[in-house]
Amino acid sequence: MARNDRRELPINLEKGIVMLADSHHPADAEAIQHLKQSILDGKHWYIALLEAMGLWGSAEEVYNGRCYCYLISGEAFDWLSLAERLCAEVDGLLPEEEKINLLFLATPPIDLSSGEFSHLMGRAKYQAYLNYLYGIIMEEALILAIEEEVYKERRRFASYRDDRIQQEAYQRVYGIDMFTLLHQFKQEKGYSHGKSITLREQKEFTYWLFKHRLKHCDKARIASDTKKALEYLQRQWSFRMKQKLGSK
Repeated sequence: MARNDRRELPINLEKGIVMLADSHHPADAEAIQHLKQSILDGKHWYIALLEAMGLWGSAEEVYNGRCYCYLISGEAFDWLSLAERLCAEVDGLLPEEEKINLLFLATPPIDLSSGEFSHLMGRAKYQAYLNYLYGIIMEEALILAIEEEVYKERRRFASYRDDRIQQEAYQRVYGIDMFTLLHQFKQEKGYSHGKSITLREQKEFTYWLFKHRLKHCDKARIASDTKKALEYLQRQWSFRMKQKLGSK
């Protein structure tokens, strides 16, 4: 991630950001070629990767039998999914540890300011990246942070089940239980009401929850929730860094 992203708010949520085609955009080949040639010419691979993202055109595709969705709900750019896809094209040209840290820990090899990050990726995709950061990553963190609070409050009750912790967390954040929210989401999107949910639908649901919360909560509550989610992510990041340093 870029430095100082926590200071910015998601934008263009109502109109959405349509900057990618459905699939197999001609720009994709150009992006892949740019990535390969830039790395061979000596440019840092992470810089070349962000530039390639700026050139990329498809919102989703099927590659090697796997479905990739890079733009959630037409607004939120899942940049790490595209990073994984692009890294597969230059396998063997990247430092393995740096690649793993980026794809699995969201830890880039070099530190960039939000301005540098936006310039390399392009303004439209950067806006959609912020939507993903706040609308999916931080929304998930908020729910987990509240679950952590509920657990600490209820752990003295041996019979208090994990599913009840999750349900209480949803009630505290959204004022409605998860099953009712999921039903509303599937009804709105026209999805099947079966028990299973795909990873793509899960991300769409999380983003839908984010927009639902913005619509129904006051600004003070939104600011408080944002702070809580950030603190949770910072704790998790610190814990992972300690583990990483301890393993060396």
